[in-house]
Amino acid sequence: MGKAFMATDQTSAPGADAAATVAAWRSLASSNPPDAAEAAWSRILELQDLGRTDRKQADALLNDLFRAGSPARGLDGPTDGILVLTTTTKLTDVALKALTSAWMPWEGKRFDADAGTGDNRMTDDATVVGKVLWPLYSMKDSLAGKVAFDFTTYVEPGVEDPDIEVMVIDYADIKDNPRLLIRSIRDELVELVPGAYLGKVLYRLPTKSYAKLGYFALRTP
Repeated sequence: MGKAFMATDQTSAPGADAAATVAAWRSLASSNPPDAAEAAWSRILELQDLGRTDRKQADALLNDLFRAGSPARGLDGPTDGILVLTTTTKLTDVALKALTSAWMPWEGKRFDADAGTGDNRMTDDATVVGKVLWPLYSMKDSLAGKVAFDFTTYVEPGVEDPDIEVMVIDYADIKDNPRLLIRSIRDELVELVPGAYLGKVLYRLPTKSYAKLGYFALRTP
């Protein structure tokens, strides 16, 4: 089955059952991993586009897709990332959409599977705003460019989805991470198929509960 057919087949049915859709991608991945990853990524991009006109529906479909995933065990090396949808207030979402359309300092994540650690890939100009928000924090240079905000990874039940396991991307216990915003973030990541991953961004409130800020997606280069 070709790449174009898979993308068209999945994106033409936004109400399709997510579990069946992911099962079909995984079946394809057994014989053609690149096409399976491309089909999953095309679906994510379709839901990103849907979010521009119907945030509620996009949120529901992304949540179904997330729940159909499995913990991203063994993810290793660099990934490319996109912000798929924000789920804050309507006014804040509009502002965030305008800002990230003009300037997106985040490029993806790097993972060290053996160590259970990783960090975030940033654009070179992210250091300018970073110094305004976190004057005592310095981003690091790597062969891949700027990196920042180290994290640890482990698998446990999801905050919103305690009946499924997710990979947790945890910033809280890294003492060098800024206390403002960063150490209150908990990312959760699932694998749809090898090479395509969907995540939730959660923010820990003073009450110890969490608010969902949105969805992001990763793909292996």
